[in-house]
Amino acid sequence: MTTKFVGRSGISRLVLCGASGLALCVPALAQAQSTSTASDIASGNAIVVTATKREQTLQEVPVAVTVTTGEVLEREQIRDLKDLQAIVPSLRVSQLQSSANTNFIIRGFGNGANNAGIEPSVGVFVDGVYRSRSASQINDLPNVSRIEVLRGPQSTLFGKNASAGIISIVTAEPSFTPGGNLEFSYGNFNAVVGKGYLTGPISDNIAFSIAAGVNKRDGYIDDLGTGSSTNDRDRWFVRGQALYDNGENVKFRLIADYSNLDENCCAVVNVQPSSYTQAIRLIGGQVNTPAAAFDDKVYNNFASTNDVTNRGISGQLDYDLNDNLTFTSITAYRETRGKFVQDVDFTSADLLQRYNDQEFNTFTQEVRLTGDWDRLSGLVGMFYFDESVKENQRVAYGQDFRPFANVLTNQLLGQSLTQAEGLLGQLNSGNPAEFVGTFFAPGTVESGSFTLDNQALSIFAQLDFEVVDGLTLTLGGNYTMDDKTGRTDYQSVGTFSNLDLVLLGNRAIAAQGVATQVGTALQLGRPATQAEIQAFASGTSPAGAAGAAAFPTIQAGVQAFADANDTNPAVNPLLQAQALQNFPRFVNIPNSVESGKTNDDNFSYTVRLAYDISPDLNVYASYATGFKASSFALSRDSRPAPGDAAALAQAGLLYNNQTFGSRFAGPEKSEVIELGLKGNWGRYSANLTGFRQDINGFQSNVFTGTGFFLANAGKQRTYGVEFDSTANPIDPLTLNFAVTWLDPSYESFPQSPFGDITGTTPAGIPEWTVVVGGQWAQPIGDNTLILRTTYHYESDVKIVEGLPGFLDPTLPDGGTAQALAAAEPFHRQVDDLSASLTFVLENSGLELSVWGRNLLDDRYFQSLFDSPAQPGSISAYPNQPRTYGGTVRYKF
Repeated sequence: MTTKFVGRSGISRLVLCGASGLALCVPALAQAQSTSTASDIASGNAIVVTATKREQTLQEVPVAVTVTTGEVLEREQIRDLKDLQAIVPSLRVSQLQSSANTNFIIRGFGNGANNAGIEPSVGVFVDGVYRSRSASQINDLPNVSRIEVLRGPQSTLFGKNASAGIISIVTAEPSFTPGGNLEFSYGNFNAVVGKGYLTGPISDNIAFSIAAGVNKRDGYIDDLGTGSSTNDRDRWFVRGQALYDNGENVKFRLIADYSNLDENCCAVVNVQPSSYTQAIRLIGGQVNTPAAAFDDKVYNNFASTNDVTNRGISGQLDYDLNDNLTFTSITAYRETRGKFVQDVDFTSADLLQRYNDQEFNTFTQEVRLTGDWDRLSGLVGMFYFDESVKENQRVAYGQDFRPFANVLTNQLLGQSLTQAEGLLGQLNSGNPAEFVGTFFAPGTVESGSFTLDNQALSIFAQLDFEVVDGLTLTLGGNYTMDDKTGRTDYQSVGTFSNLDLVLLGNRAIAAQGVATQVGTALQLGRPATQAEIQAFASGTSPAGAAGAAAFPTIQAGVQAFADANDTNPAVNPLLQAQALQNFPRFVNIPNSVESGKTNDDNFSYTVRLAYDISPDLNVYASYATGFKASSFALSRDSRPAPGDAAALAQAGLLYNNQTFGSRFAGPEKSEVIELGLKGNWGRYSANLTGFRQDINGFQSNVFTGTGFFLANAGKQRTYGVEFDSTANPIDPLTLNFAVTWLDPSYESFPQSPFGDITGTTPAGIPEWTVVVGGQWAQPIGDNTLILRTTYHYESDVKIVEGLPGFLDPTLPDGGTAQALAAAEPFHRQVDDLSASLTFVLENSGLELSVWGRNLLDDRYFQSLFDSPAQPGSISAYPNQPRTYGGTVRYKF
């Protein structure tokens, strides 16, 4: 559903009206009476979570959620969210293109990284504050209490962009008891991590905490082109908090943070070369061989730059109006700045460079009122979001692209680049000198800016009613309005890319046909020259007047043949060179046909019935929907939709060699039917969940090497079963076992980047994911020796659905089968083993650890894409090899 009347001012008015209405509700609701459940939570032996924005034990909360405690994060050496997937089976995290691009996938659903116009389908919250982009989600997790991973649509309570799930990070509040910790780690690749945390009181009512840390590491991949290494780490953070607590009914928490990373990332290897790859070698460039893809050696001609600064401030007010009602307000402002420079041909030849500058400014405001009575509990709230995004992009040819193109034109056209410039100049304007020296000249080939303004408002409520003892009905709803305005100012100045090779080929076919037929008519035994053709047409050739009379017929027949065959590569040889037309002209928005605006609204809801079979066993059934608003393609691949071609042509907005694609993807809507069983028997606990989850209009975002293809899938459906359990059979030993089974399919995807792939299985989603772990805590006198190990397994899966570079419009299916087949040989299976051994000196607060991650040195490709400027060649991102080291931690 689309809203026509709500803009920035409209949403702002609704924010004020909604806040006023909520404030008016407070006095009335404050009159209700009941008893609190806080004592029940305090006495529980399970982890306390806030998955429903209210404190409940892990067993009580009727939601599919995995909770990872701060202790587990320490033992497993989890440094950031990318490491978290090793212990959470339904979560997959990948880092591609740059240090700032991290993609989160839950139950096989998720997108959003790598394109500044797309917000993730998996929402990330840090202490209740929504982080809208992956660049602001990278941190070293300072003093984390727990991480909650909520699976399935969570739009009812979390509103904007939670169609696939939520990752909620909760850090420790400042304490009125002085304390802190210091940590130092050293590992292979000269990895150094240092962190510190200090907390304590300032007065009877005010406490503070401050955390800071650095994380540095040499690159684990040698760059033989630059003589340095890549995939290094160089990041630091500082985070301060202040807490006011009057000891009665008011608590206010202020958080400010600042972080920076400046890294060389991310290494790309070639896994399938082509004749274009051989052309790079002919000009002296180097590319790895596929057999050496896991030798951790790459070739670039300069080191990439990934410089990201992230800072923000937030304030949370909790005000207990009485024993039953609490008012909460969370206000936040965040800024992210990123500068990226990358060698996007991924070879030692100086072919292509890409430059990106990104700016994100985000303001969020949430208010909610939570109530708890005898058989009734619930909340009502509002969330406002205002963000501006700006990205400047530039792509440049390097010094080696012209020699590289010269090799290719000799192969494709049978002539040198200079000769091709003369030929095309003659065909274009009759001037052979028109293009001499201009094709693929070093310097900027395209550049410009993309901006996006986004305002959204969500109004939400949820009510839990205990119908009878142990049986609770939950009803929740969320109405969201989302407005986006996208603008582009982007120009392509590549001379060769902007030539219409179909038109010029048509002229070449016609000219060659006329020369051949006139030569035949004159019995020359060869094509006629231009002078001979002119004489033939004017009647001054040996054919006399008969030649002049026959010439129009010859010309018309040749032109008809050219018109019928100018798109046939067997007849039009210039089409072979279209592979080098990488930077065609760009149609900017807004324009007279495309407004560059989206206005979406949606009502998401949850219906759930939960029953306590016994104090130890709970069962629930739920139906929930989710929503993610339209997303813009803020990249060089932003192209008009084919359906707008006629209107754009009529308005005179199209260019030679015009390409079409997608400007934005429409809203993404999800729904899930879920059955869950939760049990906790003291030393043993287990959770079982079965579900069917659909996403309609899934926003597919495919990396093309130098940009992204954004499109809506019709429907993606996944059936799944999740099981997780813990056991403490004897006091020193704790075991955990979790398994996820997924059966995904594209119920409808007619306009994928590879053509119609309806009915196929989505790539990258393993059927089986298993996590098995254990911890043995052995007392040794007053001290403890802790051994912990975890094994993470993902079954074999195709890495990507297909590769757009293998599409061929001359084939009956447009090359869909060929594009899918190109990706078929590349599969991934994950076997990740980690372990740590920690000696805890209980009386001194000192801990000594040795640890290892990916101890089996399991190697695989995270993703694949078409190699830029190398049609038929395939590139990939390899995973991280084995890492190990030691840690000293002091707690006081």
